[in-house]
Amino acid sequence: MTPEDAVVGSDEAGKGPVLGPMVAAAVRAPAAAIPDDVDDSKRLSPGKRESIAETLREREDVAVGIAVISTDRIDDPETDMNSLTVEAHAEAIAAVARAGDVVVADAGDVSESRFARRVREGVGGDGIDSGDCSRGGESAAGGIAVDVHAEHGADASYPLVAAASTLAKVRRDAEIDALEAEFADYGPLGSGYPSDPTTRDFLRRYVSETGDLPACARASWSTCDDVLAAAEQSALSEF
Repeated sequence: MTPEDAVVGSDEAGKGPVLGPMVAAAVRAPAAAIPDDVDDSKRLSPGKRESIAETLREREDVAVGIAVISTDRIDDPETDMNSLTVEAHAEAIAAVARAGDVVVADAGDVSESRFARRVREGVGGDGIDSGDCSRGGESAAGGIAVDVHAEHGADASYPLVAAASTLAKVRRDAEIDALEAEFADYGPLGSGYPSDPTTRDFLRRYVSETGDLPACARASWSTCDDVLAAAEQSALSEF
């Protein structure tokens, strides 16, 4: 079997931000069910992503699996982002895959073959949370034997993976919108990425006013250490 035989595609969004969860999505669908204008989600406008996601969810022949990796899981010292990315893909895939399916995933590891092997083992192993599944799919109880291929940039090469990328991004954006409303008193969150000045301003403002990090922050990220250190230094200077 080759990636061209795939009936399931998977990708994740939000691996690098300092705020909010990471989200993975898997799509099980015939090729004809994928909209012609699907693309790597980073190349699509928010409105186009929403439209494509709605189209996919409305189709009876499309199954969607979503896995949301919380900040608590990300900050767990017993794990790491590479392992969590594998788990996210495996959970999303397990929500929709059927035994014998060929899966193509956007590789979340420098080694494509290692990522594929770990995701395959994750889907086939016991104890995987089936995540948030829409429209069908089999239970992950007992594991599902699938054939997984992983490639860097697969979201730009395979419509199934681009569809998964879009769904993951839409869900991640919805999570950020919810956090924006929850923390409205402390200003806009921005994109949630460490390089975003708006995000850094939000963290500084929150820490300055409360003395601690918000629950939506990945406390293990160096950005949070920097913000806490700056706040402590500012307090010492004032003292």
